[in-house]
Amino acid sequence: MIRTTIVALIALAALVVSANAQVVGKSTPERPALKPEAIVTGDIVRIGDLIENAGIVSSVPIFRAPDLGSTGTISADAVLEAVRSHALIGLDTAGIREIVVRRASRTIQAADVEDVIAQALSARFDLGPSKDVVVNFSRELRAVYVEPSAQGSPRITHIDFDARSGRFDATLEIPANGSRSSLVRLSGRAIPTAEIPTVARPLERGVVLRDSDIQMDRRPRSEIGRDVVTSRSQVIGFAARANLQPGRPLRASELMKPDLVQRSEPVTLVYEVPGVVLTLRGKAIDGGAEGDTISVMNEQSKRIVQGTIVGPGRVAIRNSPQVAANNAARANTDAR
Repeated sequence: MIRTTIVALIALAALVVSANAQVVGKSTPERPALKPEAIVTGDIVRIGDLIENAGIVSSVPIFRAPDLGSTGTISADAVLEAVRSHALIGLDTAGIREIVVRRASRTIQAADVEDVIAQALSARFDLGPSKDVVVNFSRELRAVYVEPSAQGSPRITHIDFDARSGRFDATLEIPANGSRSSLVRLSGRAIPTAEIPTVARPLERGVVLRDSDIQMDRRPRSEIGRDVVTSRSQVIGFAARANLQPGRPLRASELMKPDLVQRSEPVTLVYEVPGVVLTLRGKAIDGGAEGDTISVMNEQSKRIVQGTIVGPGRVAIRNSPQVAANNAARANTDAR
């Protein structure tokens, strides 16, 4: 009987000790400690943002947050002073002298705002593709920061445009949390532009333009006359009619088909009538491009005839059928 009672008491004591150990383990919280840095949302910094294991006082506000998109610092001494009345026993500073605080935000780049303005001007005032509308603001436009949770993109609520001066005034709505939003007034000039080919280096008269000679420059559409060429295909393969300088718009009148026949050079004369094709050697009296009519001399007969340039060094003699036949017969006789 006595032994049974002793065993029961020992078992009960073991249970009590185990229970006490669990209670002690649960009642020993981790010490609060300063954080080296914090990222906050909203315009208030709370104790829990700066101190780990702050417990029930974590949500207590103590400082104003930096502006959206900005970073600030708070000294450890200022934090200790701010939480002194909140009984954070055993607060560990971990040797930290200041805490870096960053305000979380979503960035709307200045280029995105510029695109919104260009798209609105293009759509409402028929300025051509928005990618060709250059927008210059009256004041330097910087990135706009909004809350991370703010939904949507900037949008135009109002815009005016003067086509003569190119000036615009616009009201831009910046998204924010919930139903809140902010309005920004913007003004400046919008310039419709187009890309045109110009020469990359000085070129002399007669030079045939190649792709490497051409660069595309963007110019205001108001500076582009009707005779200005607007694509590479209108330039490459053509020859300069006069000396060309870089940076200047190229005009159709400054270009010509390249000479396929040079003055005094040997050419092939081609006489052709139905059933008869005769080629002879000749000499160009004039030079010219494809399609030009020039004077050439039949080197065998020494006669001068008119012909059309049809290729490099080739001149077609194309008279009336009877004349062409006579010329071909005469040329054939001369060849004998």
